[in-house]
Amino acid sequence: MRQQILIRFSYSIILTLLSPLLLYSLYKKKERKPAFGRRWKEHFGCTPSLNTTQAPIWIHAVSVGEAIAAAPIIKALKKQNPQQPILVTTTTSTGAEQIEKLGDLVEHRYMPIDFCFAVRSFLKATKPEKMLIMETELWPNTLHTVAKFGIPISVLNARLSEKSFLGYKKVQPIFNLLGKHLTHVCCQYKDDADRFVALGIQPEKVHVTGSVKFDIEITEQIQESGVILRKQLGEDRPIWIATSTHKGEDEQVIAAHRSLLNKIPNALLILVPRHPERFNSVFELCQGADFKTVKRTSNQTLTPDCQIYLGDTMGEMLTLIGASDICFMGGSLLGDKVGGHNLLEPAALAKPSITGPSYYNFLEIAETLIKGDATKVVTSAEELASLLEQLMTQPEYAERMGENAQDFISKNSGAVIKTLNLL
Repeated sequence: MRQQILIRFSYSIILTLLSPLLLYSLYKKKERKPAFGRRWKEHFGCTPSLNTTQAPIWIHAVSVGEAIAAAPIIKALKKQNPQQPILVTTTTSTGAEQIEKLGDLVEHRYMPIDFCFAVRSFLKATKPEKMLIMETELWPNTLHTVAKFGIPISVLNARLSEKSFLGYKKVQPIFNLLGKHLTHVCCQYKDDADRFVALGIQPEKVHVTGSVKFDIEITEQIQESGVILRKQLGEDRPIWIATSTHKGEDEQVIAAHRSLLNKIPNALLILVPRHPERFNSVFELCQGADFKTVKRTSNQTLTPDCQIYLGDTMGEMLTLIGASDICFMGGSLLGDKVGGHNLLEPAALAKPSITGPSYYNFLEIAETLIKGDATKVVTSAEELASLLEQLMTQPEYAERMGENAQDFISKNSGAVIKTLNLL
C-alpha cells in the first residue's frame, strides 16, 4: 500500500510539472480546430451539473476516433432504455464536435485533467452510475478516484498493441495501479486480451467481444448521399479516394494521381487529410502542383477538368467513400510513424481498398482483408498508381474485392450486443 501511494504521489508531481506543456498542446489554436471558449474550466473539474436527476452512464471518448467508436454503443444503450441519461466526455474540442452530431442522445462535458481534485469535483457534479472507457485511455488518478466513489469501470473496444504492451511492461508498477480498478476489459481480439492478462489483469475480467467498429451502420441516408455526390462528381469517370492522409503522404498520393492521369486522363482523386487543421495547406499543395482542385466546402459545381476534390469537412467520410470506386487508406506510407487507419469503413461500403505496408494499428483486420482478397498492399507512389490503373481497367475484379470486404464485415459484426450483454 505504501509503495502504491508513493507511486501515485510521484506520478502526480511529474504530471504537475508536465501539465503546462500538455495544456499548451491542448489549447493551441489551429486551423479548423474548434475553440474551447469558457468551457476550458471543465478540464479542471468546474463541471456544470447535468439536466437530469437520474444517474447517467458515463462514456469517455478522448478524441474523434474514440467518439466515432462510441456512437454505436450509445445508440444501442438508448434503444434498450430511451430514458437512460448518457454523459460523454472528451478531452479534445474536435472530439466534442463529433459528439455534438449525436444531438439529444447524450450530454457532453470535457474530461477533467488527471488530478484527483479535478476528478472529484467532476464526479460530485455528474454522479455517474458507471464509467465506460473507449479503447485504452487509462489515467492513474482518474481510475483511483472513480473507484473510491464506488463506480465500476469498464474498458470497451480495448486494444493493446505489442508496442504499447512493451511500454506498459517498463512501468509495470503503474499499470498494476490501473488494472486493479477495472471491472471488465472488453477486447477487440484475442491477442489484445492475452496482453492484458500478461500485464496482470485477472483473466475473468478480460473478454473478447470483437471490435464495435465492425458494427458500422450504413443508413439509407448515407447511401443516398453517396449516390448524390457521385452524380455531382461524375458518374462516368473513375474516382478513387485517399483518406486519412498525413503530412509527407499527401505528396505521394498526388504523385500517384499524376502518374494515373497519364493512363486514365479523366480519373478524379478525392483527397481527405486526417487532421482538419491541414485542409488549407493540402489545398495549397495540390494547387502548387498544378492540379485543378476544388474544396468540398466551396460548393462549386464540378467541371470535367477538376482533377482533385478536397474533402475538407468532418463527419462525411462514409459519404465520400460511398461516392468513390476505390479507397486508399492513409497513415500507411510513412514507415512506422502512424501505423495505418481503419479499413472497415470502405469494407462496409463494399469498396476495394489499398493500404501501404504500415498498418500495425489494425494488424488483424488488415491481414484478414489482405488474405481475403479485399485489400491490396503497395509500398510506393509508383505501385499505388499501377494498382489503381489495374482496378479501374478491371471493374469486375474491383467489384469482387468489394464484395469480399463486405462479406468480412457481415461475418464479424455483433460486438455491440456482446459488449452490452457483459455490462
